[in-house]
Amino acid sequence: MYVCPICKKRLKKLDNVWHCQNGHSFDIARKGYVNLLTTAGRNPKNAGDNKEMVKARTDFLDKGYYLPLAGKTGEIISELLTSCKDPHIIDSGCGEGFYTVNYAKALPDAQFFGIDISKNAVAHCMTRVHTANVTNCSFAVASSFELPFMDGFADLIVCTFAPVSNDEYARTLKSGGKLVVVSPSPRHLFELKALLYEKPYENKPNVYGLNKFTEDREIIFEYPITIESREDILNLYSMTPYCYKTSAEAAKRLESIDRLELTCGFSIRIFTKKRGF
Repeated sequence: MYVCPICKKRLKKLDNVWHCQNGHSFDIARKGYVNLLTTAGRNPKNAGDNKEMVKARTDFLDKGYYLPLAGKTGEIISELLTSCKDPHIIDSGCGEGFYTVNYAKALPDAQFFGIDISKNAVAHCMTRVHTANVTNCSFAVASSFELPFMDGFADLIVCTFAPVSNDEYARTLKSGGKLVVVSPSPRHLFELKALLYEKPYENKPNVYGLNKFTEDREIIFEYPITIESREDILNLYSMTPYCYKTSAEAAKRLESIDRLELTCGFSIRIFTKKRGF
């Protein structure tokens, strides 16, 4: 399953520690995850979302606003793996586990492996699986650009609002393996941007440079929501890139609003790993 992030040898679990043959070891945290983030130039303790960001994301997602997306993506994953027995699925950039747990519920015979660079987020993943009594999920702190898995390990990788790695995804997927990438559609949260900016703009399609994959199709999935809580509005705002790009004056306007009608729009793109990679 896991490989050592230092020497790339296979890790084996003994009691509460993952070991490799070269003597590198990684303790399993009390909550049940393992920290395999040793990427140069990145502090494994402080990478990714902090506790406040994880809480805001959790509080918003737990209200169910994005539950239709989790359900739709789960259906697509299930359809792609119809002929696959006991599939291995990597949720790359899994965040605090909302989507991973919902996918795992939809595919109880699959084994899910969530990774994220945020230790705070991954710790909350374990809280989610314990609360939901989900047993087909494992989590590790790791980077999408240095996946801690063996070559050809996964049948499918799903990436929801997270960085995409052409080389690592191709390395880790089996021959003919599937990749599902979820990103904002052009009209996603357009009404929020209309409040923040004088000239709101549609989202541009993401260009991933996935030259080791063939794109099979794209599904645009959109639905309306109404948020009637100032706290939920601000939590959503903190989850978006606009939080870092908006003027203080515009952000202040948002704090006075306690009801917001929005378009939730998502692009779900499905890829197949090319032969020879």
